[in-house]
Amino acid sequence: MLPKFTLQWAIVISFLLQIFLIVGLVGYLSFQSGRTAVENLAIDLIHGNNRVITEHLTSYLSIPKNLSRINADAIHRGILDVSDHDLTRQYLWDQMQLYDLTYIGVGMVDGSGLGIGRFDGETIIMEDWTGARKDNITHYKADDRGHLAEALYTWTFHNDEETWYTNPIRAGQPIWSIVATNLVTGPYVAASASRPIYNPQDELLGMLSADIHLLKLGRFLDDLEISQTGLTFVVEQDGTLIGNSGKASPFVLENDKIRRLKASQVMDPFIQTISSRVQEDYAGFEKVYQEENFTVILGSDRYFVNIQPWKNDLGLPWLVGTVLPEDEFLAQIKANAQRTILLCGLALVIATATGLFTARWIASPIEKINQASTAIAKGDLDQTVPPSSILELDSLTGSFNEMADRLQKSFIALEESNDKLEERVGERTAALETALQKLGATQAQIIQSEKMSSLGQLVAGVAHEINNPVSFIHGNLDYAESYLKDLVGLIKLYEENYPQPVAAIVDEQDAIDWAFMQSDIPRLLTSMQTGTERIREIVLSLRNFSRTDEAELKTVDIHEGLDSTIMILKHRLKDQGDRPEIKLMKEYGTLPKVECYPGPLNQVFMNILSNAIDALEETPTPLGCITVRTRCVDSNWIQIAIADNGPGIPEAIQNRIFEPFFTTKDIGKGTGMGLSISHQIITERHQGQFFCTSKIGEGTEFLMAIPMMRADMGNSLNTTLDSMQSDPM
Repeated sequence: MLPKFTLQWAIVISFLLQIFLIVGLVGYLSFQSGRTAVENLAIDLIHGNNRVITEHLTSYLSIPKNLSRINADAIHRGILDVSDHDLTRQYLWDQMQLYDLTYIGVGMVDGSGLGIGRFDGETIIMEDWTGARKDNITHYKADDRGHLAEALYTWTFHNDEETWYTNPIRAGQPIWSIVATNLVTGPYVAASASRPIYNPQDELLGMLSADIHLLKLGRFLDDLEISQTGLTFVVEQDGTLIGNSGKASPFVLENDKIRRLKASQVMDPFIQTISSRVQEDYAGFEKVYQEENFTVILGSDRYFVNIQPWKNDLGLPWLVGTVLPEDEFLAQIKANAQRTILLCGLALVIATATGLFTARWIASPIEKINQASTAIAKGDLDQTVPPSSILELDSLTGSFNEMADRLQKSFIALEESNDKLEERVGERTAALETALQKLGATQAQIIQSEKMSSLGQLVAGVAHEINNPVSFIHGNLDYAESYLKDLVGLIKLYEENYPQPVAAIVDEQDAIDWAFMQSDIPRLLTSMQTGTERIREIVLSLRNFSRTDEAELKTVDIHEGLDSTIMILKHRLKDQGDRPEIKLMKEYGTLPKVECYPGPLNQVFMNILSNAIDALEETPTPLGCITVRTRCVDSNWIQIAIADNGPGIPEAIQNRIFEPFFTTKDIGKGTGMGLSISHQIITERHQGQFFCTSKIGEGTEFLMAIPMMRADMGNSLNTTLDSMQSDPM
């Protein structure tokens, strides 16, 4: 038998159940949605952090490898005479000033050698050692011009006992090695790019090395500050720790000897836990062939973990890992949940009070009718009726009818109020959904802007660093050509005046193929000149594209931005094996300089051209073509069109391509923000227009119109729109 309630409590309980169900469901769905968004954000942040680390490793460790190759070439060609210690020491000192290295050294086969190191990060110390077997190496302070100054100490050092020396000599080729030794200056663990060196007669002279201390990599990882309690680390393929952003040392000192540690041996709970997980799930770091994402529990906290191999052309099989705590991302969500619970409690109190008042207001007349009816049934006519029985019945009937009418009106008013409340809730819900969509798009645009800003700074920095040595080489080629011509002329003059050279000279001429060398030197110099010109063009394109110094309105040549973007993407247009070369046609009109935001505009060009290349790669054709056209629409507006002859965009989705997060690409190949951000840059930042026309099987064309000057943004806009739509390029 069902329990019985009074009318008053039935109304109150129904109010409370509705409040609990609605608020609880909305709070739960909001929390789960926020948690999913946070996990996606954490993965994106980890990927961005790993890209920064790998780009830094590639840039940082390319220095010793390239420097060793340049020095070895200089020695082999006779440009640098390593037997002259003073000259070689000055040469290496100059390089130490230019590059962030820990050590540069040359060890000879006779046991002698020299080196320059910056072991404490600031003071440059010079080494000079002989072939003796005891007390053969002396450390000196260097003066401000790179000369030997004060002798610091002398100790014993033998080339033929050091693996960083013997391994490249034995291999007969450049190799990377990890140097771990306890020097007089203290523990020394470094990545060493070593290679054998030969004289112009291809005789082995010894070994040349350029080192970077691995503790510098640890300091770089610590400076990233991606999280207050997170961690980044780098390990070798066998699990040996290279560096980390924590306090754990990658080595220990045992009996004055350095022993490097595996990831499972270091005194850091994060790295130990991750090492154990990798061993359990993948049988060790050497079995991690691709990017892996997983979570670990440390204590009572949950952490996101990402490990991926570092792809490089340096021959270093390292892996990069990132650990981020879930709580740092869920803190705001938990705070929102607490506020939601507080609001639910407040709503519960208000609903209870409202329910009690409403129930009492509704139940009181019924209780009075019931009391009157009971009194009348018992014969107590004095409660509600006058002394006359007929008059009492008339009065009771009228009272019942009047009360029933009022109760009906109250219910009608309540239903109308509920309808209005539901309508308002629907409107507020729709407004909230729209606001959330805009917030998501805004967040994605901010992240994309930060990525493009960081990319622009990186590209500008790389372009600047490349430009210095290339300009140095390019500027000296003319002198080298002049000197070689003078030397060849001098030799020819000798041949004319001494036509009968001695036998030794004749043999040497045959050995070096003197006749071929005379004809090949001009071609060699021309090839070098062409190469440096090409590098300078690429550097200029990178600098034009990055536009790191042009965040505000600038008056620029639009064609420069297009050409720079095309230059950067030129490698993607070439024959890729599985698809033929993509032809790019430029049909430029005569354009004046335009007042715009150059950096964001270059981003638009990059997005559209990249999408066009992607479309042609997805459906390769033997005559793939991209056409870039420009023209002046009128005296105030210019138009830019980028068209391809790819598969085209289905008509059903053409009206959605500018929506945030909408993409037709496979998962992991596109974010769906490129065209949305491009549309915002053209229509909002430049107050222009952006259209797309496409036919299946015929290709796609994107049309952009922007004003030449800010003052022209409102002029002839309708005319421009009509011109773009009725007269496409």
